[in-house]
Amino acid sequence: MANSGLQLLGYFLALGGWVGIIASTALPQWKQSSYAGDAIITAVGLYEGLWMSCASQSTGQVQCKLYDSLLALDASWHRVADQGLGTAEHLSALSSGLCTLTAVSWYATLVTQEFFNPSTPVNARFEFGPALFVGWASAGLALLGGSFLCCTCPEPERANSTPQPYRPGPSTAAREPVVKLPVSTKGPLGV
Repeated sequence: MANSGLQLLGYFLALGGWVGIIASTALPQWKQSSYAGDAIITAVGLYEGLWMSCASQSTGQVQCKLYDSLLALDASWHRVADQGLGTAEHLSALSSGLCTLTAVSWYATLVTQEFFNPSTPVNARFEFGPALFVGWASAGLALLGGSFLCCTCPEPERANSTPQPYRPGPSTAAREPVVKLPVSTKGPLGV
């Protein structure tokens, strides 16, 4: 019974991870403009995702533009997008969690390197966007759910074993030794 409870928990965790992975891939906020440094511009916030870039104005208006060509992006985008698409195609919890964790962590490393690069202007630096955190949490859920599901799998049958027909064994009476006692006229106590 505990095995089925663990399996059910694994299914729900993997499902939650899978939904989060899809949301993280679709969100345009993989990195957002940083408000660090002397030249703070608060009128416009910039967001970039895998599929589009957005500008959010202080009035609440958001304008997004899809990338004209995904092939025109630099090489780091291709690595992240390829792994993100692979997770959407494969429904395996462990592989999708591992691919998402790799893609999100890779992108976070690129954002961090760009942020601390001295040649990047202060007003053009980006920080982690909310989609990265959704991606990390979703990858964790998918990995945990997939681990639970792997723990509840039955052991595989032996490849060489074939089912044997049922053969009743010898009866229990045939296996017991027969002991003959001498017959006497006296009672059981010898009296």
